[in-house]
Amino acid sequence: MVSDHTSTVASSARVIATSAALQAIRRLVGERGPVMFFQSGGCCDGSLPICFELGEFVLSDHDILLGDVGGCPFYIDHRQFEAWKHTQLILDVGEGLPEGFSLPAGPDEHFVTNSRVFGPDESPGQGSPEDIACRR
Repeated sequence: MVSDHTSTVASSARVIATSAALQAIRRLVGERGPVMFFQSGGCCDGSLPICFELGEFVLSDHDILLGDVGGCPFYIDHRQFEAWKHTQLILDVGEGLPEGFSLPAGPDEHFVTNSRVFGPDESPGQGSPEDIACRR
């Protein structure tokens, strides 16, 4: 007897947001207009996501659009992407003011990134860096 070993691989978004983050994004967009996110790779902002008014942060040719959260683009540096390409980023909100240059998520709140490793039955939603680089 021959069995069929085909498997279904689910496509998963590279970046998602919690309901708290989506609520904060809606509030920010309502107050300030469109915003964007950039996942910091360290140094001054640690590895926190940085939220800017749309267009306030100048992207490089090497920045990668991971997707969008709440209708807002979410970018990452290509070197950071290489280190984290096996994970799904989860935008959330934490207590305390943001560090560095980020817009606050709300009064005494900042955005944070959590992550989880993609499972064997998942396929990251937008492909390789070459496929998704510089989608602006």
